[in-house]
Amino acid sequence: MLDKVSEKKSEVIDGRELVAANDAVVSEYSEENIRTAGVEGARRRGVGYYTGKTLLAILQAILMIAILIGSYFIAKRMIDGKEEAKKRPAFKTVYTVNTVTAKQADNQPKFISYGQTVAARTVELRSLVSGEIVKINENLRGGASVSKGDPLVEINDFDYKGMLSEAKSNLAEAKARIVENEAQISLERSKLVAAEEQLKFAQTDLARAEKLAKRKTVTLQQVEARKLVESQRRQTVALSQDTIKVQEARLQQLKATIDRLDWKVAQAQRNLDSTVLIAPFSGIVQNSTAEIGRAITANDVVVSLYEVDSLEAKFTLTDAQYGRLQTSSSGLIGRMVDVAWTVGGVRYGYPARIDRVSAQIESNRGGVEVIAKVESTDTGVKLRPGAFVEVSVPDTVFAKTFKVPDTAIYDNDTIYKVVEGKLESAKVTIAAFEGEQAIVASGLNEGDQVLVTRITEVSNGLSVRIEGEKEPKRAAGGSNPNAPRGRPSPEEIAKIAKANNLSLEAFRAMEVPERRKLIAKWRQQNAAKE
Repeated sequence: MLDKVSEKKSEVIDGRELVAANDAVVSEYSEENIRTAGVEGARRRGVGYYTGKTLLAILQAILMIAILIGSYFIAKRMIDGKEEAKKRPAFKTVYTVNTVTAKQADNQPKFISYGQTVAARTVELRSLVSGEIVKINENLRGGASVSKGDPLVEINDFDYKGMLSEAKSNLAEAKARIVENEAQISLERSKLVAAEEQLKFAQTDLARAEKLAKRKTVTLQQVEARKLVESQRRQTVALSQDTIKVQEARLQQLKATIDRLDWKVAQAQRNLDSTVLIAPFSGIVQNSTAEIGRAITANDVVVSLYEVDSLEAKFTLTDAQYGRLQTSSSGLIGRMVDVAWTVGGVRYGYPARIDRVSAQIESNRGGVEVIAKVESTDTGVKLRPGAFVEVSVPDTVFAKTFKVPDTAIYDNDTIYKVVEGKLESAKVTIAAFEGEQAIVASGLNEGDQVLVTRITEVSNGLSVRIEGEKEPKRAAGGSNPNAPRGRPSPEEIAKIAKANNLSLEAFRAMEVPERRKLIAKWRQQNAAKE
């Protein structure tokens, strides 16, 4: 069985080889037939077939070249017959600019600072006594005006009137005691005079008795009796003297009491007067806590006022501005400034004078705070504290300087002058600025025409024309005055033909170069007439 399988495999393999061999024979046969057929066809067509095809290609190339050459000549003739297009004359660029004439003068610029108004005089009125408010002023409300001496608040004065009456009564009683004491002292002094006289009598009588006793005229008992009388009289004098001293000391005490009672009366009167709170000056009410029936104690704030015509403007100067003004001949203190307040789109001005400089440098603001006293606060709209204001401060005087617009300054130190239609640069020194104006200290001369128009490509030698000056005539066609200025208009053609005694048809029939010569000649003659 294995042998049979092997035989079948061999038959299959032999069959595949046979099919492949047949395909190769068929392919070789087909290619050979094709080559044979081509050679036979070429032999039948002959050499004339290839010659005809070559001649046809040559004729096509010649025709194409002829068409191109003809097109070239036709286009050239059309271009030559066409009149020249209008050419724009080649002019050099000239800028129209604005200038200012440099004028030397003593310039005092002003610089602007900003600040705020404050009340120069503000007071908080406090109650000096306690009690119930029984009356208030009808204008005692925020923003209202009060006049100096107006009663603002009245406190119940019943207790204070009683205290005043009691103090006066005590004073009167003390004064009465003083009068009584003075009378007592006077009486004691009279008694003292009488006692001293009696003492002298007793002393004289005793001396006489002692003389008589030596003579044995009187007895010793009588002498002793007179000594007793003299001693009693001396005692009475001493008692009177001591009584007077006591009364005088008491008088001094009473007088001291009078001083104290006088102060009590004055205090009671002051307390009574303090029951009415009086406006110390004419001002504006900032705040009030007074209400009828309210009980207040001493030292309670009742009303806040600021003086109506005493306002100040606080603003800050830079270190450079402060140093320049402080060291100037006129100084800083007393310098007049203008304070401006803009309200509702309207600007109101108020004159002011610098009064003082702040006690310390404002490091957080980067400068020195200056206070100016506003001299007039009623110039249309009454100025109030807290207003944001603009302060115009006159700077120091810069002698023999020039004032030009800041647009004339290039690179912070360069200006351009117009000299015979050309720009010339000059280095300058800027002393200060005032708004949109620059104060030039050096680099300019009287009468210089200073460029103020900003030009991006500004440079030395740039051609310019000052606005308003007559523009110079320029020849047409650049450097050739005879060159035509483009295609003439129908009106210009009619004038040229008429000037040369030609009809329009004859003019148009002329060759192009001849027409151009006539046009250039006619335009040159017209330019000479102008």
